[in-house]
Amino acid sequence: MRPRAASSPKTLAVTIAAVLAVAVGVVSYVTEAWPRLENETLDMRFGLRKPSRPSDVVVVAIDDKTFSELRRQWPFPRSLHAALIRRLHSEGAKTIVYDIQFTEPTAAAQDLALYDAIAQTGRVVLATTEVDAAGHTAVLGGDASLRRAHAVAAASNLPADPGGVIRRYRYSQLGLKSLAVAAAQTDGRPISAAHFAKTGATIDFRGPPGTIPTLSFSDVLHGRIPASAFAGKVIVVGVSAPTLQDVHPTPTASSNPMSGPEIQANAIWTALHGNPLEPSPAWLALLAILLLGAVAPLASVKLRVPLSAALALGLAGAYVLIAQLAFDSGVILLVSYPLAAWALGMVGMVAANYVAALVERDAFSRQLSESQLELIQRMAHAVEFRDTETGEHIQRIGVLCERLALEIGWQPSDAETLRHASAMHDIGKIGIPDRVLLKPGKLDAEEWEIIRRHPATGGEILSGSASPLLQMAEAIARTHHERWDGSGYPAGLKGEQIPLVGCICAVCDVYDALLSKRSYKESWQVEDTLAEIERGSGSHFDPQLVVAFLRLAPSLTDELDAVSASRPASTVEPATA
Repeated sequence: MRPRAASSPKTLAVTIAAVLAVAVGVVSYVTEAWPRLENETLDMRFGLRKPSRPSDVVVVAIDDKTFSELRRQWPFPRSLHAALIRRLHSEGAKTIVYDIQFTEPTAAAQDLALYDAIAQTGRVVLATTEVDAAGHTAVLGGDASLRRAHAVAAASNLPADPGGVIRRYRYSQLGLKSLAVAAAQTDGRPISAAHFAKTGATIDFRGPPGTIPTLSFSDVLHGRIPASAFAGKVIVVGVSAPTLQDVHPTPTASSNPMSGPEIQANAIWTALHGNPLEPSPAWLALLAILLLGAVAPLASVKLRVPLSAALALGLAGAYVLIAQLAFDSGVILLVSYPLAAWALGMVGMVAANYVAALVERDAFSRQLSESQLELIQRMAHAVEFRDTETGEHIQRIGVLCERLALEIGWQPSDAETLRHASAMHDIGKIGIPDRVLLKPGKLDAEEWEIIRRHPATGGEILSGSASPLLQMAEAIARTHHERWDGSGYPAGLKGEQIPLVGCICAVCDVYDALLSKRSYKESWQVEDTLAEIERGSGSHFDPQLVVAFLRLAPSLTDELDAVSASRPASTVEPATA
């Protein structure tokens, strides 16, 4: 059975991105980080929904036409309101809701006329914004007067969200039921407090301003409207004239404010129908955040980034469409928090894939570098299989070249590359016949000519690579037998025509060769070897490298001894050149 592979950097990165996107979405939702933005998505859904004109609620508006026809200043005499109430009652109105406060007494005859009209009607709800701590009001002379008139006082306050937009209504205010709740109860369709959240219930606006059937106060008062317009309905009376400033922004009318009476009429319709717009359960919101936040990152584990983005975009579009359809059916799905998680997931997917690509590219680069080093070592070992002494010499040359490069100021990484590249300096000896390479003793002229071919052969073996390491190895293989005065081989390069890496290897190669025992010579003493290096300054070697090498030489003995001790002794002593 194969062992399970460890998670790839990409899988880990996109998983982290998905977890972060979902976590931010959940925390933002739980803490209600941006309620105004979520409310704006609600407004958009109202704007997309087709208006629905109700048949059970009507607004009677004190509008500009009323002021023009009646030639009255505000406030109107209460006898005028009494006349309207009697007219509505006679036309068959089921419940009359007056969105005008009658808390302060006026002329006795006027107050009595209004009281008598309300008492004769019996199903009137009167608005107020003035409620004491015990839930009592001064409407129509107080609670006792209201009871005798069979009327109800109700709180007309509507909470405004940030930005002044009215979207909700409450069940009660300081113990006094709200105007919409009282109207529904009076009309025989009471609604329970269980249908309300702490912040209230969403008003199910029927559409933009004018969607609720609206009639002019003066037209109703003068009998110009047929009774069928009122029979069996809830009639909301209030001021719509802009000069009295009872207009407010709503989800369906941000640029065209809605009059207070029409807002109350929408709230009453909502209460009459049991608060049809209900928020979705919390688990559904969390599920949406999870799906939208995780889809893009997790999809990119198997799919390309563009395809994953397209899939996530499609899912987000589908969710927005579902949210609108759900809204049309009476369910308010959260939109901003799931979409925020989706956006973070998209950004996280791109970032995670980018980071993972960098990590994988870096890992591949390291693997490639390691493969190149392994190739060099194996090729060097190929030489070693034929020439054990050359194999030991290869390792010592690597140490010497690295140390000399560091001495002249190279960066450690570049010096390390030189150490690996110098291992290939004699790779061309692979092409030398055994009778020459492994011959004990000195070489004749013909054999010497064959040996002199190995730099060019090594260069050909290593040529054509895009790898900086192998390019350096090629330069070393071709030029490590060139001499500073131009008398070297194979190309007879002179001075700075010789690559620096070839010059470094030339010094180190001669130094190690002189210290090593051969069949045709004994090993030299360190002092004699260094003297020979110094004599070669300017003729065989770069003078500046000689100075640096002589400065470095006293510290090299222990390192070279450690390299020699780590390898078995050679059994064949070949010729060298």
